[in-house]
Amino acid sequence: MRTNRIRTTALAVTALAAALSLTACGSEDKAMGTKPAGSAETAAPAATSTDSTDNTAQPDAPKAGTPETQTVPAGGKHAGGNGKKPETVPDTKAAASIPACTTTNSTVKVSSVSRPINHLLLTVTNTGSTDCAAYYAPFLRFDDAQAVYPVYDDSKPQAVVTLAPGDKAYAGIALLGEPGGNEPVKSDNLGVTMVDRNNQPKNETTVKVPAETYTDSLGFVTYWQSDVENALMY
Repeated sequence: MRTNRIRTTALAVTALAAALSLTACGSEDKAMGTKPAGSAETAAPAATSTDSTDNTAQPDAPKAGTPETQTVPAGGKHAGGNGKKPETVPDTKAAASIPACTTTNSTVKVSSVSRPINHLLLTVTNTGSTDCAAYYAPFLRFDDAQAVYPVYDDSKPQAVVTLAPGDKAYAGIALLGEPGGNEPVKSDNLGVTMVDRNNQPKNETTVKVPAETYTDSLGFVTYWQSDVENALMY
């Protein structure tokens, strides 16, 4: 009987020790964050990002208050360079001297027009082999008139009309002005004098005017124009 009691007591002590051992292991597992072997849970796979943003390290953005630097090629428009001013390209075309259109390298003719009324059209044609310029306005003299026909200053073009060989320039001739002029006078001939770049007369040529051409003291001639419309608009 004593032996059985001792054995029973020993078994009880062994079972108690085993229980305490299991309890201690469970507490230790929880403290270390580990799961007991044989757990039904499995480790979740690592999350995969669908964001397409490149995580490669980028250079830091300029700090506030720090001016950005701009690289300008040497000798460029805004470059500091060596302080020299850009070279000025001479305008050789503007420097070239263009001879005046005269009776030696051009021909002139006068013709009637339907509109506007009481007007004639004077045409000069470059018959030479090089360019010539129709400077200012022609000097006109009807028949034996002593005075040069008036020039309409407001018809001055923005630039001198330059004629290549074969090109033409035009001047409008108003025969009669507004009421108040002298008695209209019939004319048969017209003396035309071209001028040079200094507005000095060269040589005169005489052309016949259309029949029944009458002029008065209020008529005028325009500056040379590059087209007929501008010549006859005054």
